[in-house]
Amino acid sequence: MRDNATEFIAPDGSNRDAVEALLTKAVKIVTRTLAQASARPPMPDSVPELDELVLPRQGASDDVLLAEVESLLGYCMNQANPGYIGHMDPMPATASVVGELVASAVNNNMLSVEMSPLWSKLEYRLMQVFSTAFGLGGLSGGVALSGGTLANLQALTLARNQAFELGDEGLIGLQSKPIVLVSEAAHVSFHKAAMILGLGTRSVISLPTDNLSRLKVDVASALISQLRNEGKHPFCIVGTAGTTTTGSIDPLDGLADVAHQHGLWYHVDAAYGGALQFSPTHREKLLGIESADSVTFNPQKWFYVARTSAMLLVRDLSILNSHFRQHAPYMGADDETPNLGEISVQGTRFSEVLKLWLTIKHLGLDRLAALIDRGCELASYMHARVRERPVLVSTGAPETNLVAFRGEPAKLGPRACDEWNTHLQSHLAAHGLFLSLPSYRQQRWLRAVVLNPFTNEATIDHMFDLIDKFSAQDPQAAAWPNNSTHIA
Repeated sequence: MRDNATEFIAPDGSNRDAVEALLTKAVKIVTRTLAQASARPPMPDSVPELDELVLPRQGASDDVLLAEVESLLGYCMNQANPGYIGHMDPMPATASVVGELVASAVNNNMLSVEMSPLWSKLEYRLMQVFSTAFGLGGLSGGVALSGGTLANLQALTLARNQAFELGDEGLIGLQSKPIVLVSEAAHVSFHKAAMILGLGTRSVISLPTDNLSRLKVDVASALISQLRNEGKHPFCIVGTAGTTTTGSIDPLDGLADVAHQHGLWYHVDAAYGGALQFSPTHREKLLGIESADSVTFNPQKWFYVARTSAMLLVRDLSILNSHFRQHAPYMGADDETPNLGEISVQGTRFSEVLKLWLTIKHLGLDRLAALIDRGCELASYMHARVRERPVLVSTGAPETNLVAFRGEPAKLGPRACDEWNTHLQSHLAAHGLFLSLPSYRQQRWLRAVVLNPFTNEATIDHMFDLIDKFSAQDPQAAAWPNNSTHIA
């Protein structure tokens, strides 16, 4: 090793002081950067080109390494800025950052109990606690996963394998086409999952929604009967608790009735809105989720856990063993806790449970509930401000902490209104406020997600002051204001 090298932490402690000094300096750079988040824009003004990127032949000194860290931090998305209200991306709770550091340092593999003796047990038990909190019953449990897309993929895999006994033989020989029913506002991950599973994206049928983007239950029931008459085999119906663009929640109790009536697997994608279950004020919005066969929930969103942190919860944990588990003969076994990599779509797995557990331990459920309630309160405040302005329209009263709205100046047609909203987004970004600009029902909408604990009414008032000034300009002007580059 080189003199005073810090490439690894020597197990005999011989370079402990040097490593501590390096880590201390790195932590200071990170905390200094984050503590100045309000002074930096939510999105970087520019990002350097990397055309000349090369892999170094020789290792760098600690000082060069730290300079690189500081440089890279300067070009990151800055969701710690209270003006960042564009996506479901929170600033992480401090405890989850600690958990990330600790988990990376020991680098245990959550594939098996012997490779992660305590944390495997912690995850297994914590998933049971979460599934009970969602009302799934005493036989429930689940697995942690790296994102909601993987959780939805595993949910559809379980539903498919149970419905068609496909775990061993696969799709060959099926007499009827498998069908998954989702809302037209459901997450794109279900089409991706169908493609991966060999069902094809056309096996996912999107059901119409009402004017508040909630799935129409009566249409679902009638369509299931129609599909069966056509010789097709609907096997799963999905309810969404917190759609990506509008934050809408499907009538989960009504969908539970439909699933039970027709014998379908009922999955609830509560990746975002599932956090409402932990708010005594708002949990009634999720009535019916307790009837689900499986639930996706992402603490990396409204629980403020550093990415990634997601989970798939199932009503009957034994189904993971009977319709999914693949034994790894090279791993030891534990009588009480399964090797989680055997019942998960992921084999090698990061110890993500630690940052989840430490976040809950540090904040407590009461504080998390207060953060959830505050986000909903500010969203209602924002929606009221939208309704005060004739030039603005919204997708409806918020059910979560998400508000989608757009400007529709009287003089402009639909296409010109899209351009107007695009320029409004750039105008807000130029003044330190980032809202996303999704396409919704073939139009451009501004979307605000109130997640940052430091975003407040003053932030929202400032946003509407900027909107008012922008709206006061002639919408048919030949030249738009010289704002920052459009951020899509």
